[in-house]
Amino acid sequence: MPASASAVVEPDAAIPASAAADPAKQAKPKRQPRYHVVLWNDDDHTYDYVVAMLRKLFGHPAERGVVLARQVDKQGRAIVLTTTKEHAELKRDQIHAFGADRLLARSQGSMSATIEPEPA
Repeated sequence: MPASASAVVEPDAAIPASAAADPAKQAKPKRQPRYHVVLWNDDDHTYDYVVAMLRKLFGHPAERGVVLARQVDKQGRAIVLTTTKEHAELKRDQIHAFGADRLLARSQGSMSATIEPEPA
């Protein structure tokens, strides 16, 4: 740069002067809202079915599957995953498409699942 030229640094127009002066006021990236995938109890599926489904769809180890199956049985519901809304919707739909429990003759279809927003 020639000696007669001076470097001019212009303030960033995208950052308000008040935010540039105070880093605490700079916008933090917002976290996507999270949703629970809730599995609901019924009497038409065995523990083995629940454990196998949770292993296949969610990658839960058998021990975790047993804990969640007991929770569904005793409390009527269990949160099996907390994730983004789109991913929760996919997992809910996969539960609904998993099919009947072949170990139980009265089982006519998949278990029920819903999604709900994670409390703030």
